[in-house]
Amino acid sequence: MKLHELKYNEGARFSTKRLGRGQGSGQGKTAGKGHKGQNARSGGGVAIGFEGGQTPIYKRIPKRGFTNYTRKEYAIVNLETLNKYFEDGANVNLEVLVEKGLIKKVYNGLKVLGMGTLDKKLHVTCAKVSESAKAAIEKAGGSVEVA
Repeated sequence: MKLHELKYNEGARFSTKRLGRGQGSGQGKTAGKGHKGQNARSGGGVAIGFEGGQTPIYKRIPKRGFTNYTRKEYAIVNLETLNKYFEDGANVNLEVLVEKGLIKKVYNGLKVLGMGTLDKKLHVTCAKVSESAKAAIEKAGGSVEVA
């Protein structure tokens, strides 16, 4: 096989419809747009969601709730995860968790929850921590710094 012999697979490429090129082409005269009317005009057609003057569905249905734009999202990690992926005496914070791939993106902070058991001495720096998680970390001989 040579570069100049490369060809697209059969049916992979479509030739464009050549509109308005005479009656014999099958797309002559009105070029597939029919006779007159809104869609036959240059720039014709209706806006997305327009329903002929009837109130559109997006305006008819009730709206509920709101989006809090000041909301903070926290990366959540449980004690069982810390116990599995960290050695004794390690420092745990948001950056370290992102480096290890335990958290996919950087959030507004780290929240440690108390699911599972912890039997390693860890130094945890986080934005929030549950009471049970804090008690378990301190019981294992570690420390919690809420920053």
